[in-house]
Amino acid sequence: MTASDLPLHFQSATRLAAAVRAREISASDLLEHFISRIATHNPAINAIVWMNLDRARARAREADAALARGEIWGPLHGVPMTIKESFQWAGSPTNWGMPEWRENRPAETALVIEKLEQAGVVVFGKTNVPPMLADWQSTNPVYGQTNNPWNTKLVPGGSSGGSAAALAAGLTGCDAGSDIGASIRNPAHYCGVFGLKPTYGLLSMRRHAVPGGYAFADISAVGPMARSADDLDTMLGVMAGPDELEDACWRAHLPAHPATALKDFRIAVKLGDPMCEIDNEYRTKLDDMVRALRAAGATVAFTEPAVDTARLHELYVLLLRAATSARTPDADIARWTEQLAAVGKSAAPYLDQMVRGTSLSHRAWLPLDNERQKFRYAFREFFRDYDVLICPAASSAAWPHDQTGERWQRKIEVNGAPQATTDQLFWAGYSGVVYLPSVVGPAGITARGLPVGYQAIAAHGRDRTAIAFARAVEREIGGFLPPPGY
Repeated sequence: MTASDLPLHFQSATRLAAAVRAREISASDLLEHFISRIATHNPAINAIVWMNLDRARARAREADAALARGEIWGPLHGVPMTIKESFQWAGSPTNWGMPEWRENRPAETALVIEKLEQAGVVVFGKTNVPPMLADWQSTNPVYGQTNNPWNTKLVPGGSSGGSAAALAAGLTGCDAGSDIGASIRNPAHYCGVFGLKPTYGLLSMRRHAVPGGYAFADISAVGPMARSADDLDTMLGVMAGPDELEDACWRAHLPAHPATALKDFRIAVKLGDPMCEIDNEYRTKLDDMVRALRAAGATVAFTEPAVDTARLHELYVLLLRAATSARTPDADIARWTEQLAAVGKSAAPYLDQMVRGTSLSHRAWLPLDNERQKFRYAFREFFRDYDVLICPAASSAAWPHDQTGERWQRKIEVNGAPQATTDQLFWAGYSGVVYLPSVVGPAGITARGLPVGYQAIAAHGRDRTAIAFARAVEREIGGFLPPPGY
């Protein structure tokens, strides 16, 4: 099935916008189409957890009236859109899955969401997250559990799990997520959609924040999620740019990549690492993709940057937990410290790094940041010879829901043996800690009928190179496939 053969609700946002502009469907009717699907399918997956339909319907009518006057608001004119719950959208609940913030309804809208609205989207609802965006499953005490539309017994990923599930099930035209630990990339992988973690700092984090939050966290980024690479490109062009504090002195430059086909790409491949075992079923799909890349004429080499990946990962976890420590309660840090004392550092290396990271002094943080900058130069040199580096997005396809115990204690099955869920953070940090952009796109369906994705990392600021690669893969190998029954 090609993209053009898909039903309306599985079409890309750019195709939906084109249909509205061509008067093939009104923005109002398009919105009602998605609302009808939500009524039918959302109860089983709980991806969309809050909606303001009166506001959305009024906005859609305005979009239709503007078009009748010959006005086009932007490249996404009339496209119905959801956003991750953690983004402020004036008047909407923004509680990050935390009961104590249940009634938090900011009066302002996140800067990137404002930009998307200026480009024509019709925001109508919000998608689910784990508490404090701190898990690879999307379950919280406020909104409950989100299920993967490919198999409701499995997780959709996190923390943008509701976003990916809504896209996969055809409940929204596009979505916006955030990513500090693969929170865009991991759900895209588990649900079979596209996601971009942009170059750090390229998109403003303004008003994607907990109550009272103004400073932007290290490593963290916001970015687009969609059913096509074209959508990522369009949304990136809309969302990128300086923060309100910096817009007097700089502008975003997003260089395009000249390649129009896979044969034009120089591709490096890294399909494993001692730090994180990859399930054979997933590895098989990535191997199939590599063979398809070669068959398409691409230049492919199994190579990687000359870096100590064990140290890179340790550095990532330390800096990650330092970044999130600003919103971590003292009681949590005290509990983790007691748990570490009980089990020992060798039995729980992630817990050890987590505890150390949350309690770093600024003086201790500075040499770690300096070491990170050295790693960034190594990646810079590597990308002089390659356009993208292909690697896994996680250890396996989606896994069963599990809210028992602490995150560091939970296990998933990889090649018949238990693996700590937190081991998969290796593939999040590999590009994240050095601020590089990476796209996750569909790599196929496993023998068990689950989607898996590839991760395409590009050089700093070369977000559109990663997107161009994803577009070529989508066109020449394959892209989004809808889950059965939707």
